[in-house]
Amino acid sequence: MDAVRVALLREVLAGTEWLGATRRFAGALRGSVVSHGGGLLLVGTTEYEPWHLAAHLVDEAAWSGTPELAPTLVRHDARPSDPAHLSVGLGRLAAARRGETLLVVSPWGSPRSIEFESEGGPGAPLLERVHDARRAGATVLSLGPDEGELVTMAHESLAVPEGTDLDLDTVQHLVSAAAGENAVPTPRGRRRLRDRLSGLAEHLTAPPPARW
Repeated sequence: MDAVRVALLREVLAGTEWLGATRRFAGALRGSVVSHGGGLLLVGTTEYEPWHLAAHLVDEAAWSGTPELAPTLVRHDARPSDPAHLSVGLGRLAAARRGETLLVVSPWGSPRSIEFESEGGPGAPLLERVHDARRAGATVLSLGPDEGELVTMAHESLAVPEGTDLDLDTVQHLVSAAAGENAVPTPRGRRRLRDRLSGLAEHLTAPPPARW
């Protein structure tokens, strides 16, 4: 979804709670990574990998001059033979420390989502790692269900309840776009208007991000 489509979507959503909610969450995300400077870890569930959000955040980080927004995608089935940016497994969460930000994206409606907490359930290992990361001082943000243990332990959450008009992927587009456009100016100050317009033109004409 490019910037033009995001703008059209925002126009459709004008007057709803979604614009304010996504911008508040994006502000919390941006504020955490910029103020702490410890890096952003992005993880999904065993069934849902937020690679598209990762790609858009990388683009927004470059566009806004805020490198802290570029995430490390943490994967459940990462293998050493994968490309470097796809080879980070859940063990990375064990190394999460104070100053780092952990964004967990979870869909609803899946019996194997991280909200499934019965003994031996596939969600338990991730919940334990998120809990340990928080105890170690990492800032935890959640995007997905409006209830459950993940929401309880998150410092900030954006609920996308089942049955809403927007799906999880669309909400992620709104969050990533807001995180980039509201970024704090770089130490060099604001770019000249000509440079910003040139960058905008390139952004609008660029193809959508390919799968990582």
